[in-house]
Amino acid sequence: MGAMSSKHRTLADLQAEAILHWPTELLQLAGHKSTLPILLKTQDAFISLLKVCDSHPEAWIGGLEQSRLLSGSLFLKHLMVASDLGGEALNKLPPLSRYFPNGVLKFEWQGQIQEYSFKKIQTKCSLSNSALSVDAQSLLTKDKSDRKITDIMQDVAMLLLFSSSAVCDTLPGDIKEKCILGSLLGKCQDLDNFAKENYLRVSRQVAGATSNDLGHLAQDYVLNHLKALLPSNWELHKDSSLPRVSHTQDQRETNFDIVVQSPQNRYCGIEVSFQVTTNSVIERKARDSSSLLASAHSENHKICYVIDGVGNIEIRKSAINILLENSDFISTMSPESIQKLAEFLVKNL
Repeated sequence: MGAMSSKHRTLADLQAEAILHWPTELLQLAGHKSTLPILLKTQDAFISLLKVCDSHPEAWIGGLEQSRLLSGSLFLKHLMVASDLGGEALNKLPPLSRYFPNGVLKFEWQGQIQEYSFKKIQTKCSLSNSALSVDAQSLLTKDKSDRKITDIMQDVAMLLLFSSSAVCDTLPGDIKEKCILGSLLGKCQDLDNFAKENYLRVSRQVAGATSNDLGHLAQDYVLNHLKALLPSNWELHKDSSLPRVSHTQDQRETNFDIVVQSPQNRYCGIEVSFQVTTNSVIERKARDSSSLLASAHSENHKICYVIDGVGNIEIRKSAINILLENSDFISTMSPESIQKLAEFLVKNL
């Protein structure tokens, strides 16, 4: 039986098929551009660890040792991104003894004054991304066992977690105000809100690749899967257009991420959205979808979408429902779902 049309598919269908996080085979490919994919993949594990490690300010260390997904450097990278303090900013701080008497971090936590003695960063040392093993190469090419928490990582983590509530210190205010996560330990709802509203924003630390760079990797992934699934005499092109299809007043042909052409000269335009940032491209596509579908159908062409990623599937549900109503077929990034898309194309082009 051929694949059903999007008119018969639901948001629940897509949620059941979605992979939500970047496919493993793309992590290495994306890694030379950005650490963002592996951060997205382990975000839930990071937030979950903060939720349960609230018995003591350093309880997170024991929780980290038990984590299957998080290494010391990956946990620290999450903290740096969440605090919006990268290696360049941190590297200006040592020696920390300039800001904390005797190299001791005194801070208020759960109504009591706690102390942590810095092991390394009380003296002058490098806190660059490479020195902390949080650069892309270290995060993506080393085994978890090679990225255990070190003394210098632990120092920086404690600084990022608790310095907002430090007492008797002279740490710059613009640094302190960013280091708030320690005050949220064990507070499940507050941590969920933090993750949803503020976390993994496009920051200087993850801007090594723009969302456009990462988007092209997602397009290549879909294109390569379709090439393997469709007959060899079909043509597929990236960043192309459908003949005589436009949804703008100037009648320029609309560009699509992927265009499929059958031997019968039937065309399908495919848009790929695997959102990894906070911008809402999928919502713009939803607004344009009705007029675009009408223009394509007037020329006997098809319009399909490949939609995946937490930002789309879990958050932009209203936009996806609009696309379900104004498309010929929608798949996710899972191989099984792309197989259904290929079946739909063979049957209908």
